[in-house]
Amino acid sequence: MSIHRFFHNAAIIAALLLTLPAHADADAAADAATPLAAVEVQGHYDNSVGTSDAASQGTVLGRLLEDIALLRPGEALETIPGLVVTQHSGEGKANQYFLRGYNLDHGTDFAVSVDGVPVNMPTNGHGQGYSDINFLIPELIARIDYRKGPYFARNGDFAAAGSADIYYRDSLPRPLLDLSVGEDGYRRALAAASFGGDSGPRALFAIEAMHDDGPWRLPEGMSKLNGLARVSGGDAQQGWSLAAQAYAAHWRSTDQVPLELIESGALCRYCALDPSDGGRSARQILSGEWHQRDADGHIQASAYAEHYRLRLWSNFSFFESDPLHGDQFSQSDARNIFGGAFERGWNHTVYGHESSSAVGAQLRQDRVHVSLLSTEARTPFATLGEDLVSATQGAVYFENTTTWTPWLRSVAGLRADGVRYAATSRLLPANSGHRSDQRISPKLSLIFGPWRDTEFFVNVGNGVHSNDARGVVHRFDAATGEPRERAPALVGSYGKEIGLRTQIVPGLQSSLSVWSLDSASELLYTADSAGTEPKGASRRYGVEWNNHYALAEWLFIDADFARTHARYADKDANGEAGNHIPNAVDGVASLGVGARSGAWSGDLKWRYIGSYPLNQRGSLRAPAAVTANLRVQRELGAHAQLSLDVFNLFDRKFYDIAYAQSYRIAADAADVGEGITLHPGGPRSVRLNLRWNF
Repeated sequence: MSIHRFFHNAAIIAALLLTLPAHADADAAADAATPLAAVEVQGHYDNSVGTSDAASQGTVLGRLLEDIALLRPGEALETIPGLVVTQHSGEGKANQYFLRGYNLDHGTDFAVSVDGVPVNMPTNGHGQGYSDINFLIPELIARIDYRKGPYFARNGDFAAAGSADIYYRDSLPRPLLDLSVGEDGYRRALAAASFGGDSGPRALFAIEAMHDDGPWRLPEGMSKLNGLARVSGGDAQQGWSLAAQAYAAHWRSTDQVPLELIESGALCRYCALDPSDGGRSARQILSGEWHQRDADGHIQASAYAEHYRLRLWSNFSFFESDPLHGDQFSQSDARNIFGGAFERGWNHTVYGHESSSAVGAQLRQDRVHVSLLSTEARTPFATLGEDLVSATQGAVYFENTTTWTPWLRSVAGLRADGVRYAATSRLLPANSGHRSDQRISPKLSLIFGPWRDTEFFVNVGNGVHSNDARGVVHRFDAATGEPRERAPALVGSYGKEIGLRTQIVPGLQSSLSVWSLDSASELLYTADSAGTEPKGASRRYGVEWNNHYALAEWLFIDADFARTHARYADKDANGEAGNHIPNAVDGVASLGVGARSGAWSGDLKWRYIGSYPLNQRGSLRAPAAVTANLRVQRELGAHAQLSLDVFNLFDRKFYDIAYAQSYRIAADAADVGEGITLHPGGPRSVRLNLRWNF
C-alpha cells in the first residue's frame, strides 16, 4: 500500500468516527469516562498520554542533560527523537541538523528558540535559517518542547520539518561551580547561582568560559565566553521574566577535505588543506515575557532585541575557481533584530462542548549588513556581494481546541504569514529592490482516546519556508550581469501524519507515527556562491518509533528508531539524472541506558546514522555510522559530583558529514568533477568534570 493510499484510508476512518453518536457504544463510553490510574514515570521525558496533540510532539526534561555526555552544546537537541546533530567545520559554527530525511544544513526547516527568542537567521551570511546554538548553557535548561511537522498554528517559518523551544530555569537549588578538563586542550568553567524566591523576584546569573583545540593537526583554538542574567517573578499562573545574554567566540576550522587524499595517505585524517579557515561570532540579547492564566483563559506577551555578528572564512573547493589565489571566501553578517509575540486565549463552549481558543500575532524585523568576499589567507581581494537588507516577517494565527466526546478532541488552526524584503546592493545597484509575499496555512489534528492508556492521532497541515532576501530580490548575476531566476519569498509544504501513544505497559512511554511531507520547492539561495539554485519539489515519508522506559527507580532505557524515504517528486529533476535528494539520511536510531545505584550513576548511548546519497543519481553514498558515548558519575558527599565522559567509546572511524562536489586540490592539479569531501568525526576522547553545589 502506498503512503498516500494509507493516509487516504486513515482520513476516511477518521471521518466515519466523527459521525458516530456518543451513545453508540455505551460500554466504550463508560470505559473512556473512567479516570485513568496515574502512571508515575520518573524518566527523562514528559510524553505521557494526554500531554500532546501529535504522536511526534513531546517534552525533554532538563534532568536528562545532567545524566548524558554532550560533546557540544548543540547535542542537547539530539535528545529529540530522530534528530541528529553533527558538524562540518569549526565548533564555533552552527551545527548540521538532520531530521525526517532533511539535511537541514545549519537550521533550514527546523525552527529553534531559546526562552522565546528565535535562533534561526533569515538572510544570514552563511545560509538561510542559520541556527547557531553554541551560546546555549545545557546545565540551565529546564525543558525542551519539540514538535515535528507543520501541524501547529504557533509555528511558522523554518518549522516545516519541526521545531524546538528551549526554556531556561528560573532558579537553581544551590549555586554551582562546574570545572571540566579533557584531551586536546579542552577546558571549561561554569559558575551559576540564583537569589531570592519565595514571594519575591528571583535572580539567576551564569558565566561560562571554554577553550578546545579538538583532535585536529591545526589546533582549533575554539574559545568562547558566555554570560546570562535573568530576573523573574510570579509563578505559572501569573509571572514575568527579563533576561540579558552576551556571547562571543572565535576559532580556526578544519573544513571538509577530499576523501581521496585521506585514503592515499597524502593527507592525515585530521589535517586541513587551508589552515587559514575559521571564524568568529558574537551576540547580545535582551528579552522579556509576561503571562497570566486563570479559569477564563490566558494572556502572554514577549519581546526581544538582539545584536548579532558573524564572520567566516571557508574554502571548500581549494583551487578550482582561482588557481592563483585559491578559493577561500569570507562571509560576514552584522544585524540588529527586533521582535515580539502576543497571544490571547479564552475558555468557552461549542454547542455545549468544552472548548478553548487562542489568537496570536508575531512580528520580527532583521536589519542586516551582509557581504561575500574572495580572500586569500583571510585577506580580501575581491567583493562578490554586499547588501543592506531589511527583512520583516509577520504572522497572525487562530487555534481552537474542542473536546467533542470523552474520546475525541480536535485542534484546528489557521495561520497567515507575510514577509517583506528590501535589499540595497552596493555591488550592483540594479539588484536593489523589494518584494513581498503572503501565505495561508490551515492545520487540523484529531486526537482519539484514551482507551487502555492509549490514544491515536491524525494530523494534517500546511507549512511555510522563507528564502534568502538576496535570492528573492536580485535580478542579475553580480559576476556576469546575466539575468537569473529569482526565488519565491515563501514556499509551501504539506504534511500528514497518523500515530499513537501508549502507556499500556507500566513505566513505558511509547509512540509510533507514520508521516509524509511534501515541499513545493527546495529552491534555496546559496550564500557560498552568491547564487540561486533552483531545485524541484520533494516528497518524503517515513515511520518513527520512540520508547522511554523506566524499568525501575534505578534503570532507564530510551530507544528511538526512524526510517525515511526522500526523493524529488519528479524523476530527473533539476536537469540531472535520478531523483535522490543528496544528504537525505534514510535511517536514524539511538539507544540509551541509564542506571543509578547509591552514589554511582551512568549512561551509555549508542547513535546510528544510516547511509545517505551524495548525488542525485544515488551513485555515491556516505556509509552508515555508529558511535557510543559514556558518562559515569560519582556523588562526593552532599554537595559535589565527579563525572567521566568518554566520547566515541569504541574509537570508530566515521564521517560527521560527507558531500559530493567538484574541487582541485592544488593549482597545478587536475579538476575532480565529482569527488567526495568529508569532515571526519573525532576519535575517542575523555573529559573529566567536577561540580560543586554550595
